[in-house]
Amino acid sequence: MTEESGCGRLTLVATPIGNLSDLSPRAVESLGAAEFWIVEDSRISGKLASHLGLKKPMRILNDHTSHSQVERYLADLRKGAHAALLTDGGAPAISDPGAILTDLCHNAGVAVEGIPGPSAVVTALMLSGFFAQRFAFLGFLGRKPGAIRSELAPFADSPLTLVLFESPHRLEVLFGAAFEALGSRRYAICRELTKMHEQVYRSTLPEVPSEVLVPRKGEITLVIEGRRKPV
Repeated sequence: MTEESGCGRLTLVATPIGNLSDLSPRAVESLGAAEFWIVEDSRISGKLASHLGLKKPMRILNDHTSHSQVERYLADLRKGAHAALLTDGGAPAISDPGAILTDLCHNAGVAVEGIPGPSAVVTALMLSGFFAQRFAFLGFLGRKPGAIRSELAPFADSPLTLVLFESPHRLEVLFGAAFEALGSRRYAICRELTKMHEQVYRSTLPEVPSEVLVPRKGEITLVIEGRRKPV
């Protein structure tokens, strides 16, 4: 946390990616102490608030939020407000527009603190079983095969394990392009993490699992093993 200013505070709170029981006591305390929440989707964060028995004003910060609106959030924080920053699930400000406000707060001397917690990236890495002393998180790749190949090409000879997000309806496109860029690699589809229907399916590119093996619904985090040295 920075102590450059006696003004307000922005608390980044990691929230559950599925199972609400994963919320830490410190996160609950911080969410309760904040004057208002800055959220990605008020409907989703509203369910969390209801679960906690809290009623908090919510302000929206997502890909459609204008820069002028973000500046207004910053202005309130500089005047002494205390806000909690959340995403729909997991760690805020990672592959998330909340990073814009976080950066502005640091530059303006507004105190920033982080409450760690659930992460789809780390959970998927744990479940994959792949060696991940080093890894790269790529978020969502481009939608077209050419864009996917271009983004993956730099990792063709890399030992880095790759973690990315994808829609379950686009696995065929992704796996085809990934095989062209990376060759045969082991992968793990981690679906509906921490939820009732959590699933980990492991195979090798370019094999695409049938919908019977991996239903095309829910949230998916994909782990692709780094290039392994010949034995």
